[in-house]
Amino acid sequence: MTATLPAGLEVTVRVPASTANLGPGFDCLGMALGIYDEIVVRTTESGLDIRVEGEGADDVPWGPTHLVVRAIERGLESLGVWADGLDVVCRNVIPHSRGLGSSASAVVGGLAAGAGLAAKFDPELRMDDDRLVQLASEFEGHPDNAAASVLGAIVVSWTETDAAQSRAYRAVRLTPASALRPVVLIPQERSSTAHTRGLLPEQVPHGDAAFNVSRAALAVVALTERPDLLMSATADRLHQTQRAPALPLTTKWIELLRAAGIAATVSGAGPTVLALTTEEFPDDLRKQAESDGLRVVEPGIADGVSID
Repeated sequence: MTATLPAGLEVTVRVPASTANLGPGFDCLGMALGIYDEIVVRTTESGLDIRVEGEGADDVPWGPTHLVVRAIERGLESLGVWADGLDVVCRNVIPHSRGLGSSASAVVGGLAAGAGLAAKFDPELRMDDDRLVQLASEFEGHPDNAAASVLGAIVVSWTETDAAQSRAYRAVRLTPASALRPVVLIPQERSSTAHTRGLLPEQVPHGDAAFNVSRAALAVVALTERPDLLMSATADRLHQTQRAPALPLTTKWIELLRAAGIAATVSGAGPTVLALTTEEFPDDLRKQAESDGLRVVEPGIADGVSID
């Protein structure tokens, strides 16, 4: 039996951006970044009132098909509760379609908001992180960005499929090396994940697969204990070269940064460039990037989603 939440319950959710792959860890490695969207949700007597501020305000639907609204409703439904009315405010800072996990953040934020409302109604309905990762990954189809936004820090994620072809999405959090500093170079143009994923071949040579397995394993070591190994640990043969024709500015800057000794990769499906360093980002490279229309941001590594 579904319980109806009373009007007047309110939660505020703060959810971080994320970067996925980190070079060789295609669809399995992710990192939470300190760029945050905020979602404020209040239960009302009836209806839906949604307002969107900031990034994407003019591009997303202000109604029941909005991704955050759909995620709120899924979160409520999964816990056996419902709300007759919702007032939703989305304050977006995470750039859209730039490879910074904006859709995963929206899903995680909405699910967390629904779970937070349910927990205010009944503390025993609190949703744990594993369930939040599962539900968010069901929206996304893979867990790397979603798990990073839920758990924070660095995540290793994977998918398990049972005999009935049901998918279980799993993730573990890693503690990053204390000196590790992410820098993102964000272009003005956007990129379609569906388009850039469509550039990837269905099959890859055995040698390339073996290369990426070794580098992904090394990446875990480099990101947590040995950042001096980041250049080797961020090398990839499975997706970046294949996507390069669609991302000329991104590719140019990955090559420039790596030539300067800075470990750089495509952030997710791009077009943002992720640089991983332990030192100050060079001023000359910052100025050159800005002259190319890139916004250089040092967001820090974030904790996971918070619910107040």
